Amino acid sequence: MDRRTGSCGSRREFLRWSAALLGTAGVWSTTVWAQERGALREPVYRISKADVEPSGQHPLDPALQMAHEGLQRIRSQIRDYTCILVKRERIKNELSEHQYIFTKIRHRQYDQGQLVVPFSVYMYFLKPADIKGREVIYVEGRNNGKLCAHEGGRRGSLLPSVWLNPDSPLALQDSRYPITDVGIENLVLKLIERGQRERQFPDVDVAFKKNARVNDRVCTVLEIRHPQRRPEYDFYFAQIFIDDQLGVPIRYAAYGWPEGPQGEAPVLEEYTYMQLKVNVGLTDDDFDPNNKNYNF
Repeated sequence: MDRRTGSCGSRREFLRWSAALLGTAGVWSTTVWAQERGALREPVYRISKADVEPSGQHPLDPALQMAHEGLQRIRSQIRDYTCILVKRERIKNELSEHQYIFTKIRHRQYDQGQLVVPFSVYMYFLKPADIKGREVIYVEGRNNGKLCAHEGGRRGSLLPSVWLNPDSPLALQDSRYPITDVGIENLVLKLIERGQRERQFPDVDVAFKKNARVNDRVCTVLEIRHPQRRPEYDFYFAQIFIDDQLGVPIRYAAYGWPEGPQGEAPVLEEYTYMQLKVNVGLTDDDFDPNNKNYNF
């Protein structure tokens, strides 16, 4: 099956975009795709100890301003992208394996205030083995708001494709969030929502660390820590890795409160966007279950 198609430094660096990158199309050759698919490993990340102290009335203010300006850049300069999304989530207090998902995402596009291209998602699961071959498609505002999905492997050969509400129990059996929340833009929106809610409390520690890495990508890390546990806080500690070159978050990880003073903070959720290629020219056919390269 051919699957070809076709996240930093100072605040200024965070907003710096690579014109050359944004203007090119990332088309994978069959050989490259086979190599990438055969070399899937857990994301490797390192964090420098060099801190950049934030400034502002509230510790979250610099981060919120970054996020708002970065969101505007995402919406104005990134139409679509492909990546391998690596996610791991704690569901019903059980931490899942890392899931590797080849993902295509197309952002909403407007013409004179009218929506002409809806938010669209295609996902093909690469590993672990028990879900390899699973495919999911969702297009906002179409198909009665439902996603189309089918299983991979042996189950896929026995079971038909199904149409599900994104927030239905079956659609969410392996996920903390519905498919409508996937993607870098939605990640930034969720971070803004959380930051604005938490801004009413003073007990938030914020730090910026330069020269971190996610695999071979150089990043600045925004770290947020809640020394005091409150119902309004979703996590004890979180890290957002912002790619210095691309100017977007490419990894988010959140951890819960340790059980005791010497306890380890448990992983709640991790999302890493590997091999990110932007503005690749995705079309309606990439989000059509009838695409001959798909197995719906």
